[in-house]
Amino acid sequence: MLNSKKLQLAYKRYVKNFADKSTLDKVQLKYEEAESENTPIVESQDIGKDHILLINLYRISSYWLSVWKNEILINGNNSSIGLIQMQQVTLYQCMCRHIYKDRYPKMKLINYSFESNIIALIHFNMYGWAKEETLFFNFIEDYFGENIMEANDWKQHIWFLLELYLQYTNRTILGTSDHVHLAARSTLEDRDKRCDLIPEELGIYREVLDRWNTPDLDEITQLIAKMSDHHSTLASDLGESLEFGDFDYAFYPYEILFLLHVRKKRGLPNPEHFDDFLMNTPEAKMNIQDPEPYPELDPLLKMVDEFYRKNYPEYIPNQHGELFQ
Repeated sequence: MLNSKKLQLAYKRYVKNFADKSTLDKVQLKYEEAESENTPIVESQDIGKDHILLINLYRISSYWLSVWKNEILINGNNSSIGLIQMQQVTLYQCMCRHIYKDRYPKMKLINYSFESNIIALIHFNMYGWAKEETLFFNFIEDYFGENIMEANDWKQHIWFLLELYLQYTNRTILGTSDHVHLAARSTLEDRDKRCDLIPEELGIYREVLDRWNTPDLDEITQLIAKMSDHHSTLASDLGESLEFGDFDYAFYPYEILFLLHVRKKRGLPNPEHFDDFLMNTPEAKMNIQDPEPYPELDPLLKMVDEFYRKNYPEYIPNQHGELFQ
């Protein structure tokens, strides 16, 4: 059962984590360090050290995470620009990781995971960025379960998002859009890949997947209430829960917002307001335009992109022209 007092205390900790100016100062410093490390590599076109460019991408993402949180939680601005920049970095992490899939097959990156990729994919759909979304989905599909797209993920809501995305867009992975987590477990096991963390059942998310396109407003309202209660209960265990306990997204109900998005696109009714705490947080009420205009690419990210385009013909964006324009 949801403990409202515990939830409120967790949210205060969540906000306080980003309210400290030193937090933003630290990530700003890390961003500047990345710039100072990247610049000589780019200027000398040093392909012997260029993996450092990829490794440093997390510093760009961390910087924009703090920008987003400060704008939304601290300054009270209804802006999603920091979040958008984070999702752009995620795509480039995939594109650059592809370069090293054979040279450094065991390379691990900070803030790079199956989870972060699925989150970025569904946001591209919400932003209306069809070109980048298709590129991203094709990458996930092509390398699903491989060293650059390991899929041994335990989070039920991530598998929910992937399956909902597939059903909404009429796409498939591993030949299916139904019970995708089970197909993934079976396929990865057959390939002798790790699959032990993939959940065997999805709980409330299976209920929603079975009825996500119901025309009954009361039914979807009740299902969303269950999802919100589930998310809130786990977010209350901030720093401990594996599902929603992280400081990046604990109180950002993107799985519910994506459900509302796809239903709206299908012309299905959605609740006009919510009474619960989670769905009234600043992040839940954040303004996302449809379509969302492309922001100017982060200058450090642009530098990295230009380097790989110049030095690696196999760099996937070379096949697709300019992105985010």
